[in-house]
Amino acid sequence: MEFTIKTASPEKVRAGVLVVGTFAGGALSTAAQAVDKASKGKLSQVVKHGDLEDKAGASVMLHDVPGTAADRVLLVSLGKADDYTDKAYRDALSSVARTLNGSPAKDAAITLPDLAPGNRSLAWCMHQASRLLADGAYRFDAPKAAAKDGKKERGVRKIVLITAAKINAELEAAIRRGQAVAEGMALAKDLGNLPGNVCTPAYLADTAKALGKQFKFDVDVLDRADMEKLGMGSLLSVARGSHLPPKLIVMHYKGGKAKAKPVVLVGKGVTFDSGGISLKPGAEMDEMKYDMCGAASVIGSIKAIARMALPLNVVAIVPATENMPGGNASRPGDVVTSMSGQTIEILNTDAEGRLILCDALTYAERFKPDCVIDVATLTGACVVALGKIPSGLLANDDELAAELLKRGNDSGDRAWQMPLWEEYQDLLKSNFADMGNIGGRYAGTITAACFLSRFTKAYKWAHLDIAGTAWVSGDAKGATGRPVPLLTEFLMGRAEGTAD
Repeated sequence: MEFTIKTASPEKVRAGVLVVGTFAGGALSTAAQAVDKASKGKLSQVVKHGDLEDKAGASVMLHDVPGTAADRVLLVSLGKADDYTDKAYRDALSSVARTLNGSPAKDAAITLPDLAPGNRSLAWCMHQASRLLADGAYRFDAPKAAAKDGKKERGVRKIVLITAAKINAELEAAIRRGQAVAEGMALAKDLGNLPGNVCTPAYLADTAKALGKQFKFDVDVLDRADMEKLGMGSLLSVARGSHLPPKLIVMHYKGGKAKAKPVVLVGKGVTFDSGGISLKPGAEMDEMKYDMCGAASVIGSIKAIARMALPLNVVAIVPATENMPGGNASRPGDVVTSMSGQTIEILNTDAEGRLILCDALTYAERFKPDCVIDVATLTGACVVALGKIPSGLLANDDELAAELLKRGNDSGDRAWQMPLWEEYQDLLKSNFADMGNIGGRYAGTITAACFLSRFTKAYKWAHLDIAGTAWVSGDAKGATGRPVPLLTEFLMGRAEGTAD
């Protein structure tokens, strides 16, 4: 997707589609008023006749509007003016993105960024617009037979963002950053959508190395023997049932000062999760290729910040393996020793994500991190508790949690904090090891985070459970690219020194 920014009278802009906004009740935006005046009341007439619903994101496409230079005018609703929120702005942009992605037009001019909700800046609006519009144009190049119907590919590929304001470097930077986030999301989606026989631990490692080569940062890939020397018995216990060798991928992005402490991101990379000996039900097991979406989001975030050249040091750690049944697979009741020296009774082999993350979290200590954030499709309990709207957030530091919550609201990639109280730790008691890897029937998301917290005492840490937000099912099945927007917004805030 190619973006430019321009100051122009909307009715004079030549484009395949011109997008203007209106509020419920017929209150046309300034740009829409200009088009309405040039067309002798065409837009007002459409609104008056009820062709446009009031709900934010509703739209109607008009062709050959008199007095305008554009081939088409897309009139989109922003909802009620007295209840105009960030969400309404995003809903309108997302609707526009879907329409443009199926349009025969090849270019579009968008006037919505001038319609800032609340106290949001024009730069924020530009960032959101470029990110949402670029993300809306995402298409997965699935391994299907090539189409032979001769149809041309539809969808807008060039967008001009129209503003009445004076164009400056801040606005141009905001657009580039939005594009970079969308690019990171696209990589995360591609990795998630690829089948498990393609996106293996080695494939993730190769992807990370290719990014390192492209953006000139170091990537280390540890193999089984390296992990054995480090004593990563917990991670390796998950890998025992698979014929594919595990990888521990470490990406070193050094954009900040040499001595500045890095932010460490840890992403769960179970490239296929059968449940192991505690085998999952067969229905929808194909979706367990998405169990590496934590890893995908971390890799995608690194690509985004590298594209932005953020002045920040970030280390990304991805423990990658399959979780498969087999004669050598871990059994329920096995006891393993983690890199930290703590022993774990494996009560359920399908609670494997925490087993690979705990060794990666221990490994993170060597980087003397400013903070650590792990991202994982960890518990079905999180989907039951929160649905598929926010990601679950638990942390051992309230300031870090508050910062992530704020960045989630700013980006629209929201999280919701759950308690990490000491009383929950008792649920992990084991008669045969320092802890069990599950805590029983209740509070599954919390006890999973309690387990991880036992390996994060050396630093500030937050855990994002993305089991409900990493992908969608049904007709629109596919990876979402979340929480790349949240992570990149957090890292941009840290880079700008505006963490609050």
